[in-house]
Parts: sequence; C-alpha cells; structure tokens
Amino acid sequence: MKLKKITAILTAILMMSGISACSETESSSETAEITEENKIAETVSTPMNQNAMLSIHRSVRAQNVPMGEAGTWTVFVYLCGSDLESELSLASTDIEEMLEASTGQNVRYIVQTGGADNWYYDEINPDSAQRWLIQDGEMTEIWTDDAVSMGDAQSLTDFLKWGVAEYPAANMGLILWNHGSGSINGICFDETAEDDSLLLKEMDAALYNVYEDMTEPFSFIGFDACLMSTAEAAAILATHADYMIASQESEPGCGWNYTVMGEYLAEHTDCDGLEIGKVICDAFYADCQDIGKENSATLSVIDLSRIDNLISTFDGYAEDLYQMTENNADFSEIARKISSADNFGGNNRISGYTNMIDLAGLLQAGKEKCSSAQTALQALSDAVVYQVKGCDHADACGLSVYYPLQVQDGSQELSIFKDICLSAYYLGLIDKIAYGAVHSGNISDYENQSVLDLFTNHWSAEEYTTTSDNTTLNYLLDLNSQWDYADDFAAGTDSEVTFIEEPAFDEDGNYWFSLSEESLYHTDYIEAAVFLLDAESEEMIEFGFTGEIWEDWENGVFSDNFDGYWFCLPDGQFLAAYLFEECEEYDIYISPILLNDEETYLRFVYDEEETEVYILDIWDGQEESGAVSRITTELQEGDMITPLYNAYDLNSDDAYYYYGEEYIYDGDTELYFETLPDGDYLYAFCINDIYGNYYQTDPVSFSIEGEDIYFDTF
Repeated sequence: MKLKKITAILTAILMMSGISACSETESSSETAEITEENKIAETVSTPMNQNAMLSIHRSVRAQNVPMGEAGTWTVFVYLCGSDLESELSLASTDIEEMLEASTGQNVRYIVQTGGADNWYYDEINPDSAQRWLIQDGEMTEIWTDDAVSMGDAQSLTDFLKWGVAEYPAANMGLILWNHGSGSINGICFDETAEDDSLLLKEMDAALYNVYEDMTEPFSFIGFDACLMSTAEAAAILATHADYMIASQESEPGCGWNYTVMGEYLAEHTDCDGLEIGKVICDAFYADCQDIGKENSATLSVIDLSRIDNLISTFDGYAEDLYQMTENNADFSEIARKISSADNFGGNNRISGYTNMIDLAGLLQAGKEKCSSAQTALQALSDAVVYQVKGCDHADACGLSVYYPLQVQDGSQELSIFKDICLSAYYLGLIDKIAYGAVHSGNISDYENQSVLDLFTNHWSAEEYTTTSDNTTLNYLLDLNSQWDYADDFAAGTDSEVTFIEEPAFDEDGNYWFSLSEESLYHTDYIEAAVFLLDAESEEMIEFGFTGEIWEDWENGVFSDNFDGYWFCLPDGQFLAAYLFEECEEYDIYISPILLNDEETYLRFVYDEEETEVYILDIWDGQEESGAVSRITTELQEGDMITPLYNAYDLNSDDAYYYYGEEYIYDGDTELYFETLPDGDYLYAFCINDIYGNYYQTDPVSFSIEGEDIYFDTF
C-alpha cells in the first residue's frame, strides 16, 4: 500500500454569531442563537464498564436546536470523483439522479466536486474545487476556487463550515462519495493527489471543526462507497450524527439512488435519519436487483446513540479474548472461527486484504467460551436498526470490525489502528497477532502491557492538536515506536511449523503429515497448491489452491484428498483459481486474467451440489492505495481473455507471470470442472497459521493419466 501523507492542517474556525432555527413546536420566524449554553455543554466522561481501561469522552450539547425552518432538508454531498468519474462518469450519473428528483423548495443537495482527472459535465472543471446547489431540477454553481485534495481533512472542513453557514436546515445529512477501503485507509481517494484519502481520524477532526457551528448533530452521515459500515467509523460518528448509513461490502457502481432520496425527503420533510435511511437502503437494493448484483449487496442503518453501549460491551468481550490468548488451545479454536467468519472486500493472498470482518462473526466465535459475547451481541443487534443484504452475506450483521487476517502495511497499519480501536484489550490482542505474524508465529517472548498503556482513544476533541492560533483541530498520524518490529514486514509465508511426522507417503500411497501440538495450536487451515510441471522449461506454473484435504484436527493428522478436477475455460485452458468467498449455496473464485490486454480478475461461481461453474463478472480488485474497486463489469461478446498464472523457475526460484492462450468470449457464461489433462504436476501442502502467514511444504510430483492420479512415492 502506498504510504499516505498526513500533513493536513485544518482551516481556522469561523465563529458564527447566530443562525436561523426553530424547534418543532416553535414558529419558523423565531431564531435560536448559538450561545455557550446550547453550543457545547461539556465534555462528558462515561466509564462504560467496571474496568478502568475504557472511558468515553464526547462533546455533548446542552440542547439540540434545529438550524432552519421546520420541514427543510440540506444534504451535503462530498463528491470525490476519482476514476469512478474519469473512466465511467458515475459521479455525473448520480448528479443526474439529483437533478431528476422533484425536491421542491424545502430540499436541496449541496455538492462539492473534485478528485477526478476529468468530468462528464463540461461545467465541472477538474482543475478547480467547485460547489453546486442542486434543487428541483436545476444545478447552479455557487462557489469555485483552486483545486484541493478531497483526501485532505481541510477540504472537508472548509466545505462543511461554509455549507452549514450558507445552507442550514432543520435536518441535515452528509454523504461522502467515492471508493472506500474500510477502517484503515478510509475513504475519498483523490486521483489528482496521488490517491490521498481521508482517514477516519481526519474525518473526525473535520467534523469536530464544524461542531461548534452547529446547534444539533447531522440527521445522518452516510458513505456511498465500499466497506465503510465499520464499528470504528460508527464510534467516531456517534459524536456528530444521529444515524450512519453504510455498506459492509463493496458497492456496485450504481451506488445510492439520489432521485428516490430527494423525492422522499420532499414528500416527507418531517422524517428523521432512520426513516430516510430505510428508504436509501431499499432503493439501493432494488437498483442492485435491476442489474443482477443483489446477491452481494449490503447496506445498513446504525443508531449512533447506541454505539457507546456497544463499545462498552465489546470492551468486556475483548478483555476475555485478551486473557484467553494465554491458553493456546482455547484461543486457536476461536481464531479459526474468526477467520472463517463473513468478511468483506475479497481477503486473499491474490487480490489483497481489507481485514474487515463481520462484527457478529467475531463475537460468535467466542460465544461458547466467553459469556461476555452474548451481551455484546445484544448491544450490536440494538445498534443496527435496519439493513438489506443478499444471499452472499446472509449472516452479515450490518457492522464490520478490523481484524488482521493478514497485516498488509506493517507499523503504519498498526499505528492507524491504535487511534481508532474500540478497546485497549482489543488493541493488545491485535498487537499480539501482529507480533506473531512478524515473528513467524513465535510469540514465546511476547509482552504487551505497554500496548495497553498506549491506548488513548476516548472519542474526544481533546485527542487532536491545534493550529498555532488554537482555533483548528488537526490529526497527525504518529508512527509509534511500539511497532518498530513491523517496519519492514512483508506479509505472508515464513510461518514456523514443526512436525511429528514430516510430509510423506504411507503404504497406500497417500501423502500425509502430522503436526506437533504447538504448531497445531497455531494452525488456522490447511490447503494445497497445485502446479503444472513444465520439465522442458524447468518451471512450475501455479494453478491455485484446493481445500480438498482430509483432516483430523483432534490428532493433528492431515492427508491429500485431491481428485484431479479443476476449473477451465470452454477452450480447455485451465484457470488459476483462488477462493474469494464461501457462500451458503456456492463458492466464488477469482482468477487473474488479461481482459483485452488489461490485468484484472475473472470472478466465477462454483455450485458443488449442482456441479455448475459459471462466470460471474470482472473485478479489478484492490488498488495499491488500499481502495477496493466498487466496479464489477459484465463480459461482452468478443472480449479477449488471456489466463494468467504465477510461475516459478525451478533453478533460480524467480517468480513471474505465465501467459495462457487468447480466448474470445462468445457470450456463454458456462465454465467447466474437468479432470486435468494427462501430464506431470506438483503438489504442496500449505499450512496457514492464525497470524496470517503460511508454510508451504516442498512440492512432490504426481502424474495424471485419464482419471487416475499417481503420486511419485520414490
């Protein structure tokens, strides 16, 4: 991942002397002044459970007073176009939806555009920052200045401070539009500024900078982006809004429906954040159904008034997990369940890791051993007040949480997480897992009391620095020395494994091994890599991984169970196949390909019960910046597919791509699950540990003749 420059210094707070507002029972002609009594009451410290590690400090208004006439809505849209606009004009499509809404005079969209190399609308200048009033079918430019990075917190601060002063309303919403990547890399990746993005803490600082200009919180804050329905985001937004609306999974390109949103607000001006949130969710899901993307769709409405109780109960559960790491058997059992929980963004070694997993899955994993899990699950259920979801995520609860399935960015990732973590004990747990990853699973000398002492996240404005004139809050990432051990960490491989019986063949020709007790505790799951052996070129070509392993976890004994079947194109070319997602009725795989000479991934579905394999779509995966593609595209008849394979030189161990033959797609989505062709192959066990690393055994050769497999046992 690209290192993010975090040098934003937020603009000075412009104090407002007064603002038009009225309560539900007051005449619209009355004015509520922002005074010291109603602007900010005091910072409230709320110990949420019996341990002294956790307290929550939030700025709380003495009373909430509407900022505009009753029945008015302003929806601020921070529209960072990026490649979604410059390549696909998706931001402009959503502007058109806003224009199509019959909003009347009481509902308006206030939009800031930027972050894209070019725009479909001629009126939008990619070299400028512009603001627009969109209301009742008309779009008017109301402000312009030099271009800014939409990934800079100062840009968001300026937009909101200006917006609430110029366009206050009784109800106000905020939508951040762009790519999302979950809790670590945030949202709003600006392609004109080296993919600079807004971290969650930068967003929090920007919202705190406008806090004193508002007499009530936003009715809702939403993310029209991927992967942003996270517990960490909700914990931050709880100070600033009544509800959060966001997706756990990648959103399809269509995103939210701004026509439905605007027209509903016009017809129901007295609705609240929950009511409009339900409308947004339902319209989003209906649009996903229209384009055939409903299976993977997720969108949730979170009641932010209930988040502090969730934080408190989660802290109790995290403490139990933290203590349980001292018991290898108990913790390894829970860790395996956590890694098999629903996760989002396609976490695998080929497309990258977002490390966002379902929060209920994390809690359910420890339910049998931690009584605190049920209390946290109830608090979670209370907080997620509405959601839509497809069958791919039938168990998704509505909120994700960071968990290092594989640490991607070493000390920077851990430093960012420290500032958004929900619990000191959870930070200690994550640090132990990261330490195990860096030290090949060896945690015998690990001690992390210093990490518990590092925890300073109290969700307070006091956490931020101020500018020299003491007016503007600012977030600067501190790459804490606690994680120096992870500075140059390269994720994956290097797991330490000890065997009772080394991989070998038994008298029946089965290839097997048994693990030591310690290694069994550290093992997450076993799979096997399959390679085509090109003896003439002295290289092995990776076909991917199979989970067809015979397993005896009680005794730590594992054996091959490979039947020689693999996925292939209609022309007979076998694809490199990697598991992307396990769903209830089928599995989704990805395969690296060239599509019309551009690198991407072919996603396909394998229904084992029906023995059906068919193409799902094309997906670009995760960018170097950490942004996850929200675009999946359909293959078009005549598209040229070239399979790609990881290949390795047997003499030098050099790694490179091996290119298959060109295949012209004819419109038929059917793929095949066939026996590999006659030839020589290699097979290696891959032992994945609970720290995100893996150990791959030396490959052994096998041959296929017809439907028979012969391992070379000598």
